[in-house]
Amino acid sequence: MPKAKVHSGAAKRFKKTSSGYKRKSAHKSHILTKMTTKRKRQLRGTSQVHASDKVLIDRMLRAK
Repeated sequence: MPKAKVHSGAAKRFKKTSSGYKRKSAHKSHILTKMTTKRKRQLRGTSQVHASDKVLIDRMLRAK
């Protein structure tokens, strides 16, 4: 039986923590000149993945 592969896109976007998964905010990659400084500042940092999405990420990352 071959090893189960993880979803490589999800592996790049989510990191496992003791209480769940952490993620970065969206809309922070390009065309930032039209965005206000306040908006860009608020999109900094990481936050927790919502509990309802945790099951899907567990399946993508093959977490037990």
